[in-house]
Amino acid sequence: MNNPLNLEGKVAVISGGASGIGLGTGKLLAQHGAKVVLLDVNQEKGDSAAKEIINEGSFAIFKKCDVTNNEDCKNTIKSIEEEFGRIDILFNNAGVTVRKTVVDLTEEEWDFVIDVGLKGTYLLSKYTIPIMAKNGGGSIINTGSGWGLKGGDKAAVYCAVKGGIVNLTRAMAIDHGPQNIRVNSINPGDTDTAMLRDEGRQLGEKEIDAFLVESAKGRPLERLGTPLDIAKAVLFLCSDLSTWVTGTALVVDGGGIA
Repeated sequence: MNNPLNLEGKVAVISGGASGIGLGTGKLLAQHGAKVVLLDVNQEKGDSAAKEIINEGSFAIFKKCDVTNNEDCKNTIKSIEEEFGRIDILFNNAGVTVRKTVVDLTEEEWDFVIDVGLKGTYLLSKYTIPIMAKNGGGSIINTGSGWGLKGGDKAAVYCAVKGGIVNLTRAMAIDHGPQNIRVNSINPGDTDTAMLRDEGRQLGEKEIDAFLVESAKGRPLERLGTPLDIAKAVLFLCSDLSTWVTGTALVVDGGGIA
């Protein structure tokens, strides 16, 4: 049997690719043969992330892209098609959070979190799907969250975004299945990233390491996730191991919402 995890000849686009889950996934997909295109608003971190992958002996480039901006997304995806002729994998991973209740959230904070997570997923998908369709199909993976499937405290807008992403994923799977485009969401639990550490600071935690330990308590596997844990799930969903999987919400959280 041919290696179903072999991604050679495939082009993978990853938003939020400069760090955390995005970078971890970029490394893993590149190790399995994909040509990886990292998207992010942070030029310095994006360049550094691409170099990390290149230094490991794989292929990667970085393109600066603001996923909240229509023209930026349109032009970025067009430039990728012009350079590579195809896009086979889209990992809509860019996201931010503000840990507040609806009473405490400002309108600007609400709009920012919604725009990065939900609008960004819409825009990149809008311009990528026609390219995938022309080339016979592809796989789109959207980053939801355990809190897209259940509620969480002081995370109103984050829960709204992630719940929206989970159901947007289902709708996209229905619409684009006939074009051989599979669309799934991954839904991580607490994962050791800069974003989780920033959440701790937003909540007033002074001992961030202690906050992370506390975050891992109560889940069956008794540890935080790592970017690699999530990347493995993405690899499954964009590989030939999941050729009949679409419209699903895959929970990757160490049993946190079990």
